Amino acid sequence: MVYFDHNATTPLHPEVIKTMQETMMDFGNPSSLHGYGRIARDKVEEARERVASFIGASAEEIIFMGSGSEANNTVLQNMTCNQFHSCLINQTDKKPSVFTSVIEHPCILETAKCLSDRGNQVAFLEVNPDGKVKIDQLKEQIGQETGLVSVMMVNNETGTIQDIKALAQIAHENGALFHTDGIQAVGKMPVDVKELDVDFLSLSGHKIYGPKGIGALYVKKGTTFCPLIRGGHQEKGRRAGTENTLGIIALGKAVEMRALEMEDETKRLTSFRSMMKQGIIDNIPDVKFLGHQDDCVQTTLNASFEGAEGEAILLYLDLEGVAVSTGSACASGSLDPSHVLLAMGLEPEWAHGSIRISMGRETTEQEVEYFIEKLTSTIQRVRRMSTIYQGRN
Repeated sequence: MVYFDHNATTPLHPEVIKTMQETMMDFGNPSSLHGYGRIARDKVEEARERVASFIGASAEEIIFMGSGSEANNTVLQNMTCNQFHSCLINQTDKKPSVFTSVIEHPCILETAKCLSDRGNQVAFLEVNPDGKVKIDQLKEQIGQETGLVSVMMVNNETGTIQDIKALAQIAHENGALFHTDGIQAVGKMPVDVKELDVDFLSLSGHKIYGPKGIGALYVKKGTTFCPLIRGGHQEKGRRAGTENTLGIIALGKAVEMRALEMEDETKRLTSFRSMMKQGIIDNIPDVKFLGHQDDCVQTTLNASFEGAEGEAILLYLDLEGVAVSTGSACASGSLDPSHVLLAMGLEPEWAHGSIRISMGRETTEQEVEYFIEKLTSTIQRVRRMSTIYQGRN
């Protein structure tokens, strides 16, 4: 079995598994004052320190969440909070508007639609054919009524990296706050929230070899914040509900291992990505590589094959023991072409023929070689059955 779908989720790191096994019997509630509770609280705060340190934040700026999607929703739902409105630098008699991009994850896009339905103005930044957000559009359209700009750091389908620092600067110059969905970035590339000067950043445990069901939100000290989930004093009143102690501790260990392994892993995966791309070029005609090919994380390669349906490619590769994706796992039930690729100007027939290959810490050179071999035969097989492919196999 060859697993090339790390952008969807990652396997648990062996050290994370070990930590979870050792911690499962520590059942204390972190909010309790007795010994059991204090043990749990100490471990939660240790994990908070680790997460904060990894992204250049202070521990008090980290809020643990149930997922990256919850973190993203929490930030955007701030826009409906009267307290948030009154604290904006630029106050108008209008509801604050939101800027995001057309290539965001569905948890951002669907929440933005919800805000629009509630009377907030929502504007969408377009992207260039390489998947880069049009910064000049934000410069031209941002106004005094803008309350929040939210742009993902790394796209989950193409791996393209956005210029977050430049976008945040534009937002701040116009009195708006800036949020970045860092879920596909943290753990794959260096991230420093102080250097980027962002107000909010979301991250997720299961993208960095931690468990599912745990995420975190960075909130810059002094930034107005309205809880999405209310009803308790947990997380200093910012996210009610008994903490997922086991998940938090596991996230802390996952971050610790990322700090130790990420640099060397990036070098290795950079070589593998180049090897994979060249292998596809040498063996398969009529292919397009999607997204920025230089300014990208080295874990991800998105390729589209003329005359071949992505779903068919995925299923035939699965029969060969190779796991890839056709885009965002959250939208895998849809037969529509990727909204990300369409926004980049890709024709629908090419968008339908794309697959996302995402590698990880356990990827080997032998797996890359096996993948190239099986992908080549798979594309030939699918194209032989195609009624539209006129090229050469």
